[in-house]
Amino acid sequence: MTQRAPRSTSAAPLPSPEERRMLREAKSLTEEQVAVAVGVRRATIRSWEAGRTSPRGSRREAYAKLLADPGTEPPELSVTTAPSPCTEPVPQAPDPDPDPAQAQAPDRTDKTNALTSAPAVREAPPQDPPPPPRAELTTAEAFDALYSYVAPALVRQTYLLTGRRRLSHESVERAFHLAWQHWPEVARDGDPAGWVRAVAYEYAMSPWHRLLRAHNEPDSQPPAEPGRRALLDALLELPPPYRRTVLLYDGLGLGLPETAAETEASTPAAANRVLHARAAIAERLPELSQGAALHELLTDLAREGPAPEMTPAVAVRTGSERRARFWTRVAIAVTTLIVSATAFTVVTAPTRYEPPLAPGQQVDGGPVLSGPQPLPHRDTALRKQLRSMLANGPERLVPQIR
Repeated sequence: MTQRAPRSTSAAPLPSPEERRMLREAKSLTEEQVAVAVGVRRATIRSWEAGRTSPRGSRREAYAKLLADPGTEPPELSVTTAPSPCTEPVPQAPDPDPDPAQAQAPDRTDKTNALTSAPAVREAPPQDPPPPPRAELTTAEAFDALYSYVAPALVRQTYLLTGRRRLSHESVERAFHLAWQHWPEVARDGDPAGWVRAVAYEYAMSPWHRLLRAHNEPDSQPPAEPGRRALLDALLELPPPYRRTVLLYDGLGLGLPETAAETEASTPAAANRVLHARAAIAERLPELSQGAALHELLTDLAREGPAPEMTPAVAVRTGSERRARFWTRVAIAVTTLIVSATAFTVVTAPTRYEPPLAPGQQVDGGPVLSGPQPLPHRDTALRKQLRSMLANGPERLVPQIR
């Protein structure tokens, strides 16, 4: 029986997840530049910086060297500028025709193993110069920055799930209303954009919208290009869970574990949904049978749509506060009504039981009333005569008292 060679336990030291992003920003590197230098997708770099997964093997050494050496620059990278708040993030294209059911890509394997393996011991970060201080944003400024950065792209993505522009705007605004009401939770979240995206998708795909006439009317501005219109029609024919899963995986380029977590499904279930959705789309559009082609067209459809007319961030915050006050007043009014009705019932309720009187009913089949019959006139005169002669008549004996 052959014995396996022992696995090497030496690994390049890495800083803690909290310091990885600061080190990258101190070197003026974007996530895309680091991803190209290490050989992974941008979503993988975001996962490493959030602490959800950890690099392994040669990629760990390259990533650690890139962060540790202050003079290291990523090779063969084009100079790109940081995205402005009004531009949407461009997801990195996945490998050509991936197999989500097996998930054999190296970075996805690392993510899958990281879900079951114990957390690695964090080592001390190298002594690098501290990053420059950044100005602290107020709560309103942080919310406005998130809204201006995420909302336009999120409206286009939600349009692919619903096919209704009005419903897409309403879903995104409602998601940011909830984000402002739960802002401490959203601000501490590792992915605030993902938090808002999940809420917007849930609201957009709610079955209750079918009862509203305004959301059942067809869209007046479908995509002009026939290929994109056919893809949108194929997406809308998919079941809602399949539609959402294929948009996250092939459209936004999320990994399979992240897609499964956001759709609240297991990783095998998410993989099966992706495979069935691809098969259904390829049945109508054979040219999109490859995963790379589907990803490219989905990305173009989500990015190059008509620019949505977004509500100002100040109006969104004001609307969220107004909505919260309205429902608070409704809850207080309903509670007051219930308490008043209960008190009135307690005061006016009887203290003892009074049985109700049964209503009268007609009874049939009873005996006929009997009694003396009325006398005729002659008998009445005779009776009168007899009564007058009873005590004084000669025929009668009147007893005398001695």
